[in-house]
Amino acid sequence: MTKTTTPTQSSLHISEAVVRSIVKEAIKEVDGVFGLANLPNAPKSKSIAVSLSTDAVQIDIGIVLFTGGKLKDICEQIQRTVKDSVQAMAGVTVSKVNVFVTGVCTEAKQ
Repeated sequence: MTKTTTPTQSSLHISEAVVRSIVKEAIKEVDGVFGLANLPNAPKSKSIAVSLSTDAVQIDIGIVLFTGGKLKDICEQIQRTVKDSVQAMAGVTVSKVNVFVTGVCTEAKQ
């Protein structure tokens, strides 16, 4: 007697809220970031926008940076850190990380 099993189809869904949480934690690791800010042309209080597709995710981030650092270098570090963190933790491919610097701050980091 042979027992036949049918493989089950399963899927994994990562919510946008989970991706946003990972992004928030990743940004904390980057020196020169003061904090999140509203994205330009986005609904009020939206600092991180996540666009999920079947094979990749695109992330838009609004931020405020401290003065004194090279803005381009800080933004590139944000892009690398966010991409690596999301891919490692969520297991999804990150196609793009767009960083929108909406302001700079001269206050010392607490």
